[in-house]
Amino acid sequence: MPHARFLPAPSYPGVLPAPPFPVPPGPPSPGALGARRSRDPIRALGGLPVPGRCQVLPGSPRSSSPLLSAPSRPSSPGKAKARRAEAEPSPPGRAAPHRGRTGATPRPHRGHTGAAATMASIGSFFRRSLRRSGRRGKEEAPGAENPSRVPQGKAGERSPLLYSAGQFFFEYLVVVSLRKVLDGRYEPKITYQFPKRENLLKGQKEEEERLLQAIPLFCFPDGNNWAPVTEFTSETFSFVLTNVDGSRKIGYCRRLLPSGRGVRLPEVFCIISCLGCFGLFSKILDEVEKRRQISMAVIYPFMQGLRESPFPAPGKTVTIKSFIPEAGTELIELTRPVDAHLEHVEFQALLQQLSPQLILHIFASAVLERRLIFLAQELSVLSQCIHAVAALLYPFTWAHTYIPVVPECLLDTVCCPTPFMVGIQMRHLERVLDQPMEEALIIDLCEGKILRAVGDEEEILPIKLQNEMLTSLNRHNNNNNVHTPEQVNTLVSEAFVHFFVRTVGHYASHIKWSKSGAGTFQERAFCKAVASRSSRKFVKKFVKTNMFSLFIEEAEKSRIPQEAYFQRKITEYREQKKHRRDS
Repeated sequence: MPHARFLPAPSYPGVLPAPPFPVPPGPPSPGALGARRSRDPIRALGGLPVPGRCQVLPGSPRSSSPLLSAPSRPSSPGKAKARRAEAEPSPPGRAAPHRGRTGATPRPHRGHTGAAATMASIGSFFRRSLRRSGRRGKEEAPGAENPSRVPQGKAGERSPLLYSAGQFFFEYLVVVSLRKVLDGRYEPKITYQFPKRENLLKGQKEEEERLLQAIPLFCFPDGNNWAPVTEFTSETFSFVLTNVDGSRKIGYCRRLLPSGRGVRLPEVFCIISCLGCFGLFSKILDEVEKRRQISMAVIYPFMQGLRESPFPAPGKTVTIKSFIPEAGTELIELTRPVDAHLEHVEFQALLQQLSPQLILHIFASAVLERRLIFLAQELSVLSQCIHAVAALLYPFTWAHTYIPVVPECLLDTVCCPTPFMVGIQMRHLERVLDQPMEEALIIDLCEGKILRAVGDEEEILPIKLQNEMLTSLNRHNNNNNVHTPEQVNTLVSEAFVHFFVRTVGHYASHIKWSKSGAGTFQERAFCKAVASRSSRKFVKKFVKTNMFSLFIEEAEKSRIPQEAYFQRKITEYREQKKHRRDS
């Protein structure tokens, strides 16, 4: 694949853009685990079909969308402490208190000193900014919203990315090209940027520079072993830049070979946006590529027209007028899906690479916030499959490190002791396996198999519900040619949403409301209310996760359900149960 409030884009005064790289945190203290892990600055980066300051990533919103994954908000220490009093030992594979091992800091691979130096300077600057923000006082938590500049979304809906209609489609369009350096290698550089921002304050300019320094690494994450070619198949992928407060920016990328004669180097057109809608931006990149084959000059008026158009509401269409030489004026219609929580995901990509049984094993690991590493040859496969896995967690959000495509110089991210969900190109498999990493689930998307597992993946989910989901996924596979991508998204999403309805759909009944309107979640009573022994065993583990804590913290703030779609499914399930009892 959401939170109801979102931060504005970084072009406005006083708003920090996302840190453009993952910063491995120090060892977590035992008291800082669970819901408090949402403060970890390591939760940075990634990109569809995928799922904290923007996904990915889809901006500035913070939520849990099936796609992108991982916004989080600093939570109230009192409530978290009360819930942790009932905490159980962390399940296998979960982040655990430090055991004498320090968090590994990414070490640049030899031969990539230029990129490494850039990342090191960005890292030290960002860490200093984190320390400064920590000294500003507890009353002003990182990412605290300013009501005067928080666009409001539709009541009852959250979004992992900024889904508020009427805002800009994008912040930047950049072109990243390969330029030869002194030792003969090629390094990615931004050669075109639209729009150019002027009159920025010093702090804003520094943040923009960090963002623009990071983008090339994610547009060419596969290193700099390039050579000019005459043929190149265009590929589409995305990445996410996540800030410490959970907001995200998504980079939608189209890597292509410019038109011309003879050998050329590929280039990447990258759209940076706070909005999560992969299908819509893929169509925009189609238009950009069509114009690139004519002239770069034809791209500017199209993007200017797009920037001046409001982002449509779910199910609505916006029409862009664009002139193309020798073709005249074209009308381009861009439509958002009706179901906003599915607009940044394509489950078909995941089903094509993995069996339903393996998908359930991956889901089980993700729902307990373990470490997951996905391997594939193509960037588009990595990007789409990881976004799809994050989307399976709806209505919850992956709130840890999330990097759908890890740049080569950041491969040591897999050494981090905290949970992560990352995608790495298959050619780096040997190097990844040699890393001194903690327990992790390693998935080969090329062969559709698991290379390394914790070993208890089949035992995590309640067996009855697991079999129901498996039947639903197998039913889709048996009718693979019958369904459209939209139908596949709906069918797959409903199977996993139904799982959460059955296991934790009664959460609202266990929030005690005071006269002042403040809610307090009754965790012990909530767990005891689960009738099935196997389901209760799962729920007792799930309530200790960061994603559940963040979800409950939002629920405690208002009697209005945060996820309208999820709440609707809960209501439907209860009505069906009542009807069966009465009949």
